[in-house]
Amino acid sequence: MTFRFSHDHVGITVTPDDLDTTIEWYSGNLGFTVDQKFESHGTTFVYLVAGDVKIELLAGASNPGMPVSNVLTSMDPERLHHFCLAVQDLDAAVSQLRERDVQVIGGPMDIPEIGQRIAFVADNLGTIIELTEPGTWPNGGRAHA
Repeated sequence: MTFRFSHDHVGITVTPDDLDTTIEWYSGNLGFTVDQKFESHGTTFVYLVAGDVKIELLAGASNPGMPVSNVLTSMDPERLHHFCLAVQDLDAAVSQLRERDVQVIGGPMDIPEIGQRIAFVADNLGTIIELTEPGTWPNGGRAHA
């Protein structure tokens, strides 16, 4: 059996105290809007959307060190390393984010092996967000110095 996947969302755990500032960070800096916000099973869920991208913020009781078998009830914020968002023009996006005092933690840099330019920023809680400018180089596309 072969699975056909499409991406639905990225889930990020936050503390209840950080929920509103995290919503504001993604809204103000990256243009996300709140699509849904609800409470279920002692957790507040917020779905943020921008175009085809959806981020789920989960705010509830923290259970660090929860065994992987109980991952659905774990609110351990140290499980996600990063997620990646594609942008049309990486340099312009990084420039705009710097103007908004968003922390740029790496790049922009060329990655010839995958034909992309990437950069990394961090949100208000330190979650790493990779930004990528997909390209076709080194097979005839452009490379940046």
